[in-house]
Amino acid sequence: MFGRWLGNRTNRVQRTGPLAAVQTPPSAGVLSCRVLDPVNEPVRHAEFAVSDTMGRKVVGGETDPYGSFVTTVPAGEYRLAVSAEGYTPYRASATIGENALASLGDVTLQVARPPELPPAGDWEIEPTHSSIGFTARHIGLARIHGRFNSFAGAVRINEPVEQSAMHVVIDAASIDTNVRMRDDHLRSGDFLDVVRFPTLEFYSERFVHKGGSRWAVVGALSLHGVTRTVTLDTEYLGLGNGMEGEVRAACRATTELHRDDFTVSWQTMLARGIAVVGPSIRIDLDVQIMRKA
Repeated sequence: MFGRWLGNRTNRVQRTGPLAAVQTPPSAGVLSCRVLDPVNEPVRHAEFAVSDTMGRKVVGGETDPYGSFVTTVPAGEYRLAVSAEGYTPYRASATIGENALASLGDVTLQVARPPELPPAGDWEIEPTHSSIGFTARHIGLARIHGRFNSFAGAVRINEPVEQSAMHVVIDAASIDTNVRMRDDHLRSGDFLDVVRFPTLEFYSERFVHKGGSRWAVVGALSLHGVTRTVTLDTEYLGLGNGMEGEVRAACRATTELHRDDFTVSWQTMLARGIAVVGPSIRIDLDVQIMRKA
């Protein structure tokens, strides 16, 4: 179900009011919209994406504090998608004329029903359909993308879910950035030191519901012999059935780590002329769990 339409579906061209002064390049027009909740309050920071008829994203961004957005695009046919945490996504089409404003008017987003939570019991991470990846900056240069190929984890779902617990163990030597020399250095004593610290471990007993499908999973991460508190910004995706009919639950989560917090130094590598990764690392997790046999 999409958000209820409150504007004019014919997208009438308007050049009056404050937007009449908007300057557009040749062969371009302006698309505008205001996003409201069911009680007509503006939805701040709603995400919008404008795509062409081939599905290619042309422009994206967020609504302002008044729930509005205005964007300039080449004249043509477009698809608009609006999404916000806790609401059902909204989609519409618009025709943008040259030097013209296509106003979609007011769009009301409907509150989304939160996905069903997994039932209480013991669950385990299904590694075939899960991944633990990371993104870091090559110092001063491009991004490095990598992953850990070997990991295991258990989740105990309690009632209420906020009192659940999880434990994840990652094989440090399984780090993989698709460059053998770089991976060897990441495993060495200059970085992860996998001989002394063969695993990374995360343990949590605090699940915090932030509304809708958003959760914060707060726990302790042990890396390189140091333990720090880490919060996983988590999106719960709901329940589904596997190929053999077994019930699974899925989520996505992200966090950012700072190497200095875990005494992981890169000065030795810099002295050798080997720039491996920057000071912060983004962790991205896609996880499926299934009932423990």
